Amino acid sequence: MIDLNNAAPVAVISPGLPDDQRRLIDLDDAIAKIRTQIATADLARQRGHKPIDPDWFHRARTALRHLCRERAELLAKGTGRHRRETLKDALIGVLRDRHDPETWDDILAEAKARSEQEGCDG
Repeated sequence: MIDLNNAAPVAVISPGLPDDQRRLIDLDDAIAKIRTQIATADLARQRGHKPIDPDWFHRARTALRHLCRERAELLAKGTGRHRRETLKDALIGVLRDRHDPETWDDILAEAKARSEQEGCDG
């Protein structure tokens, strides 16, 4: 039967990513590997070559369930995106407090123009 611990070497993940995002990538990879192993075992069973070991299948499905649960918890936390949005909101708050309404309107207009220009270039 297929060994769940016999996985290909882990691909190098960009060192600049936050730990939560790295873990999410690792989880997605592990989930894909288990799903592939289950599908392979099922194809072998359908061809009539080997029955699926029920103990192995139970362990694989349990591992898959736990990985999916951890993935869902990371996504619920925001995995870095929430932190980035929080930082942007705080930065906007600091800048808004430091400028009068007219200057703030000018800053917003310039930011809007830049974002529209970047939207056309990308």
